[in-house]
Amino acid sequence: MPFSPSLVSINVLTTYLPSHSNPGANQYTFAYTITISNNSDLPVQLLSRHWIITDADNEVQEVRGEGVVGEQPVIQPGSSFRYSSGATLSTPVGCMEGSYFMVVREPMDIDPAELPTFEVPIRAFSLHTPTALN
Repeated sequence: MPFSPSLVSINVLTTYLPSHSNPGANQYTFAYTITISNNSDLPVQLLSRHWIITDADNEVQEVRGEGVVGEQPVIQPGSSFRYSSGATLSTPVGCMEGSYFMVVREPMDIDPAELPTFEVPIRAFSLHTPTALN
């Protein structure tokens, strides 16, 4: 039976960072903490990410890169990997969405570059200052 990407779930928590922001200079910085949970019976590895970050002026930043926070974590069955990162927008409201590209790490002795990747979509989530959506 082929592996189903729906067995990998993504949970996101966001926080506005006023101490790292400068609204007078149109800089609004946000932290986000992502938990990636492997609900399958096989280990999976996150190889790369793709983010689309859009502010309220419809300005788009696109970010692609290997791993997350300098890691390409292997997530065992029934386990999770959590990390925090950040984004700076020029408006007090915006959103992020994207995807992770992963592989099933079974067997572990095969180079991940030789394994078929699958994509795990990350639904859009809001970045906003505490009073921006009142």
